[in-house]
Amino acid sequence: MARLHQQPICVASALLVPLLTLATPTWLTLSGVAPSWAILWLLPWSLVDGPVSGLVAGACVGLVLDGLSGNGLTQVPVLMLLGWWWGRLGRRGRPIQRSLNLGLLAWIGSMALGLSLWVQLRLLQGLDAPVLQHWAWQLCLLQAVLTGLLAPMLASWQLLIWRRRAPA
Repeated sequence: MARLHQQPICVASALLVPLLTLATPTWLTLSGVAPSWAILWLLPWSLVDGPVSGLVAGACVGLVLDGLSGNGLTQVPVLMLLGWWWGRLGRRGRPIQRSLNLGLLAWIGSMALGLSLWVQLRLLQGLDAPVLQHWAWQLCLLQAVLTGLLAPMLASWQLLIWRRRAPA
């Protein structure tokens, strides 16, 4: 079988990321904060398809999400770095199969994404108000917790499907 990036149905699954970002069900939010759908999609993709594909997929998903947000902050560098790192973990180490490992990797990725956005907000736009910093930390932690809790269910399911479609 072909690798994931050579299968149109697998590539088309990336379209779910902006769709879910725009239309997250309210029952999947925590205090109005949605999970990081980009992290939940990129983690299993990178683990199965490798570092180069993870890097390219992170760039593509990041560019689409940056185009949707339009606020001057970018997710591209962090998503590219995470895609490359997770791809190396999937290729070099033993296969990641346990739900706790997937949840922890998703939590780390979501925290990295949130922290990068916070740093950009602080450096580029010069927002130093303590209220905004508290809000940014709360937003980052809520999104990371929600992403980490959903990852064992969603990423495990994606890993099972994609590993069958693209055997090593």
